[in-house]
Amino acid sequence: ILTEAELPLKLCAYSPCFRAERMASGQENKGLIRLHQFHKVELVKIIEPDHSYTELKKMLADARNILYLLKIPHRVIELCCSELGFTAAKTYDIEVWLPISQKWLEISSCSNCEDFQSRRAKIRVKKENQKYYPHTLNGSALAVDRLIIALCEYYYNEEENKLIIPEILQQYF
Repeated sequence: ILTEAELPLKLCAYSPCFRAERMASGQENKGLIRLHQFHKVELVKIIEPDHSYTELKKMLADARNILYLLKIPHRVIELCCSELGFTAAKTYDIEVWLPISQKWLEISSCSNCEDFQSRRAKIRVKKENQKYYPHTLNGSALAVDRLIIALCEYYYNEEENKLIIPEILQQYF
């Protein structure tokens, strides 16, 4: 049980993930595109219901900002209801353009689950003498392995056979 003073609750975690299915053979599933084990930075917000859709747009902007800083072209797709995950009320996917591969690759997904997850997890917020279920938002900042693919496509110098470190990242190397 949280208090309203604790909201919005913004959490971030590094997340090693595992796919249940094995990689299928074929051109679409080679290399880093669909690994059995992959890594991402997970974003979670627990929000007052009145602010959840505004916070969803902020979460989407945070994920996109990384791509702006890295100068990687991308697009945002709002998923239709038949594409939504079981828990989501609204989801945006971010896809990066891979110029060498000539295709779009999903790199992030940001969802508003409204009160679905908080009801299942029994997360409540106490306001005066009443309790309510907050809204939860989930997003991946960026899928690390897929970001590496995009960085290789945009920053590989074929003539010198080396990967150029993007300007924004040079201070870390």
